[in-house]
Amino acid sequence: MLEENLTILQMNDSHAYLDIHQELFWDGDHAKYKLAGGYARIATIFNQIRAENPNKTLVFDCGDTIHGTYAAVKTKGEALIPILNYLDFDAMTAHWEFAYGPEHLKKLTKKLNYPLLAINCYNESNNELLFEPWIIKEIGKLKIGIIGIAATIVDKVMPSNFSKGIYFTMGNEELPYYIKKLRNDEKVDLIVVISHLGFPQEMKLAMDVDGIDILLSSHTHNRLYKPAIVNNTILIQSGCHGSFIGRLDLSISQGKIVKFKHRLITVAEDIQPDPDANNIINQILNPYRDILSQVMGYTKTGLNRNTVLESTMDNFLLKSLLEETNAQLAFSNGWRYGAPVPPGKITLNDLYNIIPVNPPVSTVELTGQEIWIMMEENLEHLFSNDPYNQMGGYLKRCMGINIYFKVENPKGYRIQELFVEGKKIKMDQIYKAVYVTSQGVPSKYGKKKNQLDVHAVKVLQNYLSNNPIIKTEIQGTMTVV
Repeated sequence: MLEENLTILQMNDSHAYLDIHQELFWDGDHAKYKLAGGYARIATIFNQIRAENPNKTLVFDCGDTIHGTYAAVKTKGEALIPILNYLDFDAMTAHWEFAYGPEHLKKLTKKLNYPLLAINCYNESNNELLFEPWIIKEIGKLKIGIIGIAATIVDKVMPSNFSKGIYFTMGNEELPYYIKKLRNDEKVDLIVVISHLGFPQEMKLAMDVDGIDILLSSHTHNRLYKPAIVNNTILIQSGCHGSFIGRLDLSISQGKIVKFKHRLITVAEDIQPDPDANNIINQILNPYRDILSQVMGYTKTGLNRNTVLESTMDNFLLKSLLEETNAQLAFSNGWRYGAPVPPGKITLNDLYNIIPVNPPVSTVELTGQEIWIMMEENLEHLFSNDPYNQMGGYLKRCMGINIYFKVENPKGYRIQELFVEGKKIKMDQIYKAVYVTSQGVPSKYGKKKNQLDVHAVKVLQNYLSNNPIIKTEIQGTMTVV
């Protein structure tokens, strides 16, 4: 039998980074910041590879795309439609896309020239799927079945408006049915799953469910320079911010992959931007460039979110929240996204990249016991030994406390010691905390919640007005023992 060739390209977790931006790269014992990404350079990569393998290239977007930067949030995702259609994906799935609400997301997807797929997103009213579960693409003599799985955490740890009227499952129970249907009824040669569950969850999914040929992973921002091979499934994930594109070249015979080659492509600064894509991006960004380029202050510390337990970027945010409110403690979500800011100037655009949702700031009174339980819960969300119970981003960002914990301990028994303002926590004492979003302090914790008449970006601006040159190194808030 003759072999059929197929190229699969993956973009994941680009977070609406339309233009070239700073990205962090590890270099020996330190971080190095370099310019990377931008959809115009991604368009160049897509066009070149499509030209190399005409009519035999499939391009997928694994989600976290239509949210994350000023222009995207300002227009509720509308601004991205022209450039996404120009990139001409074959299908996508979703996570932060739900931030505008399910009904608005449905309106956005109708303007895309490709489908959003999700086997695990249901209407509460009738238990019917909100989006198509799968499509088939015919490439040469091959029939490729593509199945989508959206992020399962949207209705579990995200703000409630993200999932109004809908609910999500893991997708692991539905997936075997769709694989069987595509194999037996539709006679596909290859099954490709595009997923936004996260690398640990997707590794377990591939082990639990037979019949997945290719699993395009996302959500956890892994830069996989080599694919993971599990249960005859080839699994790849390709970084974040559109700074990387994953490429899989496959040779297929009689419905089996006989050879494959993978490359994680860095969307480097020296890649020539596609002129047409560049024009579209300029049309989107030009109305905002002047205001967003304003210099707000300077940093001596490279600000980034590339570390799990604590990050320099969030220490800047937390310091700002504490100064604004004189609270004892500050909490924020463990976001992964946000292009780094190298030492030097901080622009207004950087501030919106740090917290594009720009939520209101709130204060709350928490007992010591509530703080302990809340942090144990968050540690379980991140480090659960069952990947299906992992949810959220990195560890909740905190300031004003010091926690010493055992990663390997079971649920509810990880924290060894917890200090507030340098003193051992007292379980019955009341502590004043400041936070942003329900992921900072979930609604079930605390009393006397007060939403202030100030939003996060303004708080960052206020802090820089009082501290025009900042230094926010890692403080050892969370320590593994």
